[in-house]
Amino acid sequence: MTVSETSVVADRYADVPHFRVHYLEAGSGHPLVLLHGSGPGATAATNFTPNIAPLAARFRVIAPDMPGWGESDTQTDETGRDHAGTLIALLDKLGIEKAALVGNSMGGMTAITAAVRYPDRVSHLVTMGVPSPFPPLFSAAGHSEGLAILMRAYREPTAENMKRLVQVMCFDQARATDELAQARSAAALARPEHLDSWNAQFADEGTLPPYFQLGDAVSRVTAPMLAIHGRDDRVVHYEHSLQLVTRIPDSRLVLLNRCGHWAQIEHAEEFNSLVTWFVGSEETRARPRA
Repeated sequence: MTVSETSVVADRYADVPHFRVHYLEAGSGHPLVLLHGSGPGATAATNFTPNIAPLAARFRVIAPDMPGWGESDTQTDETGRDHAGTLIALLDKLGIEKAALVGNSMGGMTAITAAVRYPDRVSHLVTMGVPSPFPPLFSAAGHSEGLAILMRAYREPTAENMKRLVQVMCFDQARATDELAQARSAAALARPEHLDSWNAQFADEGTLPPYFQLGDAVSRVTAPMLAIHGRDDRVVHYEHSLQLVTRIPDSRLVLLNRCGHWAQIEHAEEFNSLVTWFVGSEETRARPRA
């Protein structure tokens, strides 16, 4: 775990159907769930190192490693790949009726799916660099530059490919440190079954993850949503967030210049302030749902 040593962050595990889930927990107040993105070696800690402690000053922060990542169990065709269902099972286990969901990329997909399927369990949505479930899924030419690098790193998790991965995620290359690349590489190589599980789901090229089958169902999201996107995102273009805010009724978009796929890392202070304002706002808490 690489979260600030000055914060009181607990390592915990919860048993939910099909999986043992590892999560970090800190703070008290309204529950705020941080959902990490994909990529080999992704974990709650590496995705949210500069966010957990500051947000825990105001909220009860829960940052799980989703099945197939970090210290949680892997996922297979037999266990299913339903991250939204697992998230709700984790909230049930923790006795949480309603939470704000904050998701980067894949984590944003999980958050939106949960908001569609379980509207009464989601108080707020915050997404960063999330794709929209409308064609073209990434670009007219197929995989974006960043996604192509991510997929290669899953197939060949070498130190060089991990370095390319963290570089393509960031606009500011000073953020793509050797330490971050090494942390991602160590986490990936420690759980090769996670890598195999990811690669296996793309054996049939015609199969799309469930999120991409939502389509216009996203218009049923009733929770207030804040989409944050980097103007310089080379993994998921900011047009995806534009598509989402045209369809989700109570939504707004913050577009950040000089920012790649990891807004929560590259612009951590502004990101933490935005989330604190948005989730902590009495106005968004009291707003009647559509």
